[in-house]
Amino acid sequence: MQVINARKMTKEECFYLGRVAKTHGIKGEVTVKLDVDDPSNYLELTYFLLDINKVLTPFFVEKITPNGDKFFVKIQDVKTVEAAAALTGKEVWLPMEMLPKLSGKQFYYHEVKGFMVVDDVHGELGPIKQIIEYPTQAIIQVFKDGKEILIPILDQVIQKVDRNSKKLYVCAPEGLVEMYLS
Repeated sequence: MQVINARKMTKEECFYLGRVAKTHGIKGEVTVKLDVDDPSNYLELTYFLLDINKVLTPFFVEKITPNGDKFFVKIQDVKTVEAAAALTGKEVWLPMEMLPKLSGKQFYYHEVKGFMVVDDVHGELGPIKQIIEYPTQAIIQVFKDGKEILIPILDQVIQKVDRNSKKLYVCAPEGLVEMYLS
C-alpha cells in the first residue's frame, strides 16, 4: 500500500484534473474525463484525490489505460460496478507539485497572480489582481492609479513570463490601456 502526505489536502493546494464520468466494465473500473492540455503527462499516476462531501480523499491507481482525453482507471479496493458507480460525478484533483512545469510564454493562471504586468509602451501597469475566465476569453485584471485595466490573454499580447522577477511582459492592443486610463 502506498503512503501519501497524511494531512488533509485542500483544493487551494491542488489543481483540478477532471471528473469521474462513468463506470467502465464490470470489475470496478471508472472512466476519468480529463480537463488538461496533454493527458500523457498523467499516465504514471499512482493516486489521485476525489472530492467526496467536500473532503479530498485519496484513491490509489492499479492501472491506467489512456483513451484520448479520457483514462480508464482501475482503482485499488474498488472491485464492483456498484462501488465504481458511487464515484461517478466526483471531481478529480492532484497536488500542485504534480503540475507539469511550463516554460517560455506559457503559464498557469494561479502562478502569475501578483506578477507585475509590464507593457512595452506604458511600462509597469500594476500587479495581476486576478485572471478572469470568460467562456471565449481569459483576461488579466490589473489596477493602475485605482483604475481597472483588463488585458486579453492572447499569444500576440503575452511577450514574456519572467518567473524569477515575477513579471509578465505584454504588448497591449493599441489604444487599450489609454481607454482605461482616460
